[in-house]
Amino acid sequence: MRAIVVNEFGGEIQPSERPKPEAGPGQIQIALEAAGVNPFDKKLIDGLLDGKVPYDFPMIPGVDGAGKVSAIGDGVRGFRVGDRVVGKFLVPPIGHGTWAEYIVVPENSTVAAIPDEVTAIQAAALPTAAITALDLVDAAGIVAGQSVLIVGAAGGVGSFLVQLAAGAGGNVIATARPDDTDRMVRLGAAEVVNYGVRVPASDSPEPARYEATIADQVRATHPGGVDVLFDLVDGPDQLRELTLLVREGGALYSTVWAADDTLLRSRRISGGNFESSGGAAQLARLLDLAAKGELVIPIDATPPLAAAGKVVGAPGARGKTVLVI
Repeated sequence: MRAIVVNEFGGEIQPSERPKPEAGPGQIQIALEAAGVNPFDKKLIDGLLDGKVPYDFPMIPGVDGAGKVSAIGDGVRGFRVGDRVVGKFLVPPIGHGTWAEYIVVPENSTVAAIPDEVTAIQAAALPTAAITALDLVDAAGIVAGQSVLIVGAAGGVGSFLVQLAAGAGGNVIATARPDDTDRMVRLGAAEVVNYGVRVPASDSPEPARYEATIADQVRATHPGGVDVLFDLVDGPDQLRELTLLVREGGALYSTVWAADDTLLRSRRISGGNFESSGGAAQLARLLDLAAKGELVIPIDATPPLAAAGKVVGAPGARGKTVLVI
């Protein structure tokens, strides 16, 4: 079968021919039609879990994938050949991922049926990013009228998070580049804070100008602070400044593990560093929302499988990248 492989941690990402995996007892074989691309994929390729879970090389990357069940092993009861399915597949040993024509996974994996209204490409964009966004909203317990600042709103997780936070009743403040403002508003943002905004430093006829930070802009419009901050991109130094925007007793979540727990405790801010743990039930909820037209699946690009090496880890995504198999 066609696949994308890496022969060592941090190695070249390249096309290859690999044996087609066969379904064993309790397993399903999926003929993949599309595979999602996530920042997490690059981390796995670079050895994020080396020493924590076993890896197999040559490693086939990819966690998210959608297609049809093409074979079932003994004892499988929940799926039939021909079922359209999508899943989030991180099953040790790492190295048998979704950037291939076929994958074999346990029946009890994070896998769900795809509704007729959702295409395989759309479905493959959902698992990692959308489950993370849903878990964040559920963890924060957003209620109507709360101000919710989302830093990194334009990417895959952020594009889902804007919608889900707004759907929960939050007044979403999304950060994005100026030319992405309209998209953020269409997804549900009540306000958009642009990167790189330059403002006058004085009232003189030709004033010097300086670049207003996100913190500057949010502080000007929300002097009392925001209720919830989701930061999907910033390191510790940047997040420390943004933490001061959260009102005492509010909530903050960092998906890149940059939160300062001591600072959060001093301001009675809940949350902290966040790791998604959602599974098949959450994926089914998201697919239902998408099927009803209540969740837009923001796909930025759909390159062919062979282009995986060019798009994984690429900056500046506006939504999701999905490999077409």
